[in-house]
Amino acid sequence: MQAQGTAPANAFGDDIEVQQGRLTVRNESALRTERMDALVRQAVFGEGQAKDHAQWMIWETAQAVGVRPASIHDLYAARGRGEVHGFTVPAINVRGMAYDTARAIFRTAVRMHAGAFILEIARSEIAYTGQRPTEYLTVMLAAALREGFRGPVFIQGDHFQVNAKKFAADPTGEVAAVKQLALEAVSAGFYNIDVDTSTLVDISLPTLDEQQERNYETASEIAAYVRSIQPAGVTISVGGEIGEVGTQNSTVPELRAFMAGFIRSLEKRAPGAEGLSKISVQTGTSHGGIVLPDGNIAAVKLDLDALEQLSKVARDEFGMAGAVQHGASTLPESAFDNFPRIETAEIHLATNFQNILFDQMPAELREKIYRWLDENAKDERKKGDSDEQFYYKSRKKALGPFKKEIWDIPDPVKEKLAQAYDRTYTFLFEQLRIGGTSEAVSRFVSAPVQRRRISGSVAVEAAPDDPDAGE
Repeated sequence: MQAQGTAPANAFGDDIEVQQGRLTVRNESALRTERMDALVRQAVFGEGQAKDHAQWMIWETAQAVGVRPASIHDLYAARGRGEVHGFTVPAINVRGMAYDTARAIFRTAVRMHAGAFILEIARSEIAYTGQRPTEYLTVMLAAALREGFRGPVFIQGDHFQVNAKKFAADPTGEVAAVKQLALEAVSAGFYNIDVDTSTLVDISLPTLDEQQERNYETASEIAAYVRSIQPAGVTISVGGEIGEVGTQNSTVPELRAFMAGFIRSLEKRAPGAEGLSKISVQTGTSHGGIVLPDGNIAAVKLDLDALEQLSKVARDEFGMAGAVQHGASTLPESAFDNFPRIETAEIHLATNFQNILFDQMPAELREKIYRWLDENAKDERKKGDSDEQFYYKSRKKALGPFKKEIWDIPDPVKEKLAQAYDRTYTFLFEQLRIGGTSEAVSRFVSAPVQRRRISGSVAVEAAPDDPDAGE
């Protein structure tokens, strides 16, 4: 059947051919032009069949040229075996102006031959940035195509978190909501899922096993579900978490208690299923940092010794890649080269890139957003908050409502933003030593072709009897 809404394909002329619902790229250089900008805009802000078709085109184009969503599980398993080491994978939360931000990431990756990096979005971010999984993945793939990146693309569901208050009121319903989000994400092409049930840890209980029991039991339930929905040929990378970010620091005994319980519980729920590839811990950071009244960020006392020991135990005793450090983007620049030195598996970076965006955007747009926050986020202002503290903590909530205006920031401002992002990503990639990791990724990671077809206005997987399915 001819794909619906062929206007986006015609924008590429003979460079991309769509025949009988199948897409062929005739000229890859065309993907690195403004025609990709127009196509991804349609995929985000278009409507109906035209939007669906643009998203399908980007997926199929990426599949055709070797830019495919992939799981980092096998690379992390190799790290657990000691076959690769010496770098820390940055997991970057792309919140605002997603296409241009991701272009800077891929541009840096191409220049540095980096392959071991993750693009992610958390459960909460999906809501307040107005980016559902299919849209987010589509934009990340389009950015990779625009910058000429080739290879596996690691898209991650970050903090697929169980809300403690909702769990207390309705545990079945809250877990079901996380499972439903996981299904949506995996169906879109998220093959890396961080399950966060650390909110359920109860340190008032007498033993470590009892403190971690609700955490590991709920985490194993969600992990077993994720394993049940993963596509053929893909072992999704699943992460767990033993300490909620911003609370007390994690310890090795807590790690052992959680993992022992998780392994027992997962084996009962899904005998023989792959376990976790990494474990998130708390060693002194907080999401976004601690904002002082003048708007500056308080200094963080990061427990590197604890992080190093937790990573070592995760690898040596449980075969994982190591520990994951959240809330890292607002650390001082001098901190980042410590992570690969102590063999931290992964660090999560978000707020500083958002800060760059707000610092560089036109002043009139920033002020418009702040006036909107005064009215629509006023309940989040705590007693005694200065304006700087309130806006800093709440402005992320405006990224969804102002998504189109931020996307359309004038080109001269975008150029300044691109320069700032390029400097920041280059610095981080150098400090985390991921330059040249495309070789390790190609050695350990496979990303099977997953063609989709258009049925009406909805993209679906190729039918099992399709001779090209799974090619």
